[in-house]
Amino acid sequence: MRAAIARKGQLVCEEIAELEPALGQVLVKTLCCGICGSDLHALHHLHDMAEASKRAGAPGTLDPDGDIVFGHEFCAEVLDYAPGAEKRLKVGTRVVTVPVLFGPSGMVSIGYSNTFPGGFAERMLVADPMLIEVPNGLSDRQAAMTEPFAVGAHAVARAALEESGAALVVGCGPVGLAVIASLKAKGYGPVAAADFSPARRAMAERLGADIVVDPAKESPHAKWSDMGVPATGAEQMMERMAGRTPKRAVIFECVGSPGVLQSLIEAAPAGSQIIVAGVCMEVDKIEPFIAITKQLDFRFVFGYSPEEFAATLGDIAEGRIDVAPVITDAVGLEGVAGAFLAIRKAR
Repeated sequence: MRAAIARKGQLVCEEIAELEPALGQVLVKTLCCGICGSDLHALHHLHDMAEASKRAGAPGTLDPDGDIVFGHEFCAEVLDYAPGAEKRLKVGTRVVTVPVLFGPSGMVSIGYSNTFPGGFAERMLVADPMLIEVPNGLSDRQAAMTEPFAVGAHAVARAALEESGAALVVGCGPVGLAVIASLKAKGYGPVAAADFSPARRAMAERLGADIVVDPAKESPHAKWSDMGVPATGAEQMMERMAGRTPKRAVIFECVGSPGVLQSLIEAAPAGSQIIVAGVCMEVDKIEPFIAITKQLDFRFVFGYSPEEFAATLGDIAEGRIDVAPVITDAVGLEGVAGAFLAIRKAR
């Protein structure tokens, strides 16, 4: 079968071996697969990612020098089951799934394995118990957006949202947009969004952001008073003395570049919670004294739970989240390398 293979920093479209489902596995046909920012980074920095993952305690089974077929944001069609499988979904059923698989050496991430190809292959092996049927006639492309939007849902779920509060999303790439969509699906607001890109700001507005800011022209933190959030501890005390509960600021860092955390520490209102969803792959520097003095609450988030994944599919299917605006183009396997290059140039 054909696949777009990551090999030593390049993507090549070649034939790879066919797959046979083993116990607990299902053979599926890839219908479509999104390109994730982590795929873009991994193509040229896989050694760094592998080393950081090991230091974080993740299983070190990935050989960054070996061939890898990326792709973990996918919609697929059931083709065949391993012998003895329950076969709870008929052959031909369109499905999505959390991209993990249980192989001989334990759990592996689909799309980040030397053994199990991801969605940039014509066919994949996925875990039988994790399959979810695509509901409500969603298109393949809409269904494939479940995975990246589940990342945003998890970030929002980990935030200590209060009924009286306001949020700022810094960075309106895929993760930031998913956070905005999840916040608005929950009826939360006001939500401000900040990004240097006019296209991304427009996308944030389409997904429900109440306030959109160009950081090149003004600080997004100048909008806190417009959202009813007292910026300093003294202002918060005055609110309490007046018998009111001050609104709490929740900031979602969705950029992942050095210096962003420090800038938030300096600019965030006192008592803010900062949810770090942007993945910075470099050593960064912060001044804890300022964060301590302002009593900031940091929380770092990663991935999602199976329950959050399923709930996100439900939100998309029921129209609470409209993923159509973020679907920009489609290419075949031969066009994957060119798509990677075009996205990198546009970032």
